[in-house]
Amino acid sequence: MKILVTGATGYIGKRLIPVLTNEGHQVVCVVRDTLRADKTYLEDDNISIVEADFLKPETLKYIPKDIDVAYYLIHSMSNSSNNFERLEAACAANFKNYFSSTNLKQVIYLSGITNEEQLSKHLQSRKNVEEILASDSYALTVFKAGIIVGSGSSSFEIIRDLVEKLPVMVAPKWLNTKTQPLAVRDVLAFLSKAKARKDLYNTSFDIFGPEILTYKQMLLKFAEIRGLKRYILTVPVMTPKLSSYWLYFVTSTSYKLATTLVDSMGVQIVGKSSNINQLLDVHPITYKEAVQLAFEKIEQNSIVSSWKDSMISSGRLKNNLHKYINVPIYGCFKDYKERKIQNEEDTINKIWSIGGTTGWYYGNFLWKIRGYLDKLAGGIGLRRGRTHISELDAGDALDFWRVIFSDKKEKKLLLYAEMKLPGEAWLEFRIENGLLKQTATFRPRGIAGRLYWYSVYPFHGLIFNGLINKLVSR
Repeated sequence: MKILVTGATGYIGKRLIPVLTNEGHQVVCVVRDTLRADKTYLEDDNISIVEADFLKPETLKYIPKDIDVAYYLIHSMSNSSNNFERLEAACAANFKNYFSSTNLKQVIYLSGITNEEQLSKHLQSRKNVEEILASDSYALTVFKAGIIVGSGSSSFEIIRDLVEKLPVMVAPKWLNTKTQPLAVRDVLAFLSKAKARKDLYNTSFDIFGPEILTYKQMLLKFAEIRGLKRYILTVPVMTPKLSSYWLYFVTSTSYKLATTLVDSMGVQIVGKSSNINQLLDVHPITYKEAVQLAFEKIEQNSIVSSWKDSMISSGRLKNNLHKYINVPIYGCFKDYKERKIQNEEDTINKIWSIGGTTGWYYGNFLWKIRGYLDKLAGGIGLRRGRTHISELDAGDALDFWRVIFSDKKEKKLLLYAEMKLPGEAWLEFRIENGLLKQTATFRPRGIAGRLYWYSVYPFHGLIFNGLINKLVSR
């Protein structure tokens, strides 16, 4: 079968693609920016990449028309609450309009459970998208999931942050809201087994785990699994705005995403029973098993995808990495340093392991202070870390940086700053002729940008000298 996957660089999309290719299908990955496509896709004859944006109908002409099944995994949670509903509706309408004149047989859409009368904006938008996607030209199969639990999922990482950082939590009352968490492995099983199933054409199913838990119970069970003693007090006085700030400052989430999550967490997410488990022979595992499995992946350093690498976590970038790959020359301040390399392989490994739990090799406390200041200013801080301990790909989040270009063969790594700045900043590492060339570039915005550069310049001399010296030393 020829299968289309939208949202191919997203959390679910990146995990679904290998499942489909392992089954022998041809997979067409639709991405808004080819730089963000997994490099391994280029080496797989069963995978093709198409750059298209469903907000721009004129770009869809490059998508093949001989698709059998399409997975619709497009969401716009990273956008502000003022416009994400409109954007999601526009994407769905453009998708439907394009494929109405093709040979597409089935669309499989992953949505959210929407059984309550009062829905959050996020869940209402998911429901609206389902209505827009319905068509006489192809069959629509909808799976509605609640909280998805897996290594790198936003819910897993947020719960992990809360549990591991706070021995005592004074939390909002929505922690008593009920939900049915579902392991990401089970989500993938439902999605993959539903393709080309005519008995599932034009149907909709809630998919959920075997337990109904409150968010508070999920936190306490998570703590129990990790061997931690935690105390939680829920209070009724936290407004949605205060709750959003609470999530934002304690966890690695962005403020925009925190606002969206708080809006949804006040809504009970309990699914309606059906025969879908028997039809597809999928038997969801418990929340405890899902968490344990997630930590096995983390310990094996085999996280396939993480919400932190999605543009949902972005502080500044939207989607197009190409826009930032050419570092500007004019009107910029630069801090350039070069050193002779003692061991090239060792230096490359150090560069590609930078940040996250490894740290920045020199002056880590100064990097942390910068992260705290960024968080206080409404930025993302250092809490995102990195998904993989020693590998980096374009689009990956790296503390308060975003990877723009990463190629070990070319011996070049380019990072773009996503912290709050009165301007734009890049950090480049490049190896040529036995020399490591390290360049920090800052393009100021107005007088504030220039004042910022001169105020931090003394620290740059200390930090960047120390960094490059550590990178080239044995």
